Amino acid sequence: MLTLTENASLIVKEIASQDGLPETAGLRITSESESDPSFAVTAADAGQPGDQVVEQSGATVYLDESAATMLDDKVLDAAVDPSGKVEFALGLQQ
Repeated sequence: MLTLTENASLIVKEIASQDGLPETAGLRITSESESDPSFAVTAADAGQPGDQVVEQSGATVYLDESAATMLDDKVLDAAVDPSGKVEFALGLQQ
């Protein structure tokens, strides 16, 4: 199952705690297709039917079925660049 670094957990919690979002809010990761390893990352009010839910250190990430399969052995990291843009990166679990 996907795991999150401490930085990723903090950033996901910050994204999900913005005004107007419900308690179920989190980050949702979707995949276009299993043959194309690119992902869309969006803030979501809640998961969709069939999503895998990853909860770690108070952060919630929803994964669609394809993303859950492809990210099963990965670690999600995140950082904020000098302009304030959030950048996500994937690595292999140790």
